[in-house]
Amino acid sequence: MTKALKRSTVYFDPQLHAALRLKAAHTNRSLSAIVNDAVREALAEDQEDLAAFKERLPEPTISYEALLDDLKMHGKI
Repeated sequence: MTKALKRSTVYFDPQLHAALRLKAAHTNRSLSAIVNDAVREALAEDQEDLAAFKERLPEPTISYEALLDDLKMHGKI
């Protein structure tokens, strides 16, 4: 069974498009396959980032001003 694919128009910078076409030819893959893989990787990375943020929610926070004050108080700046 084949997946139903969706079509979308994407506009690339000309140099980026040329690089993608060369990579597609060099790897014997389609531009669509390369772009789909890149989008999957970006979304997976976003998911990992969100999980890391969620994991760190219980950690105490400090304002930037308080951090600078603490650094100055300890002779770091």
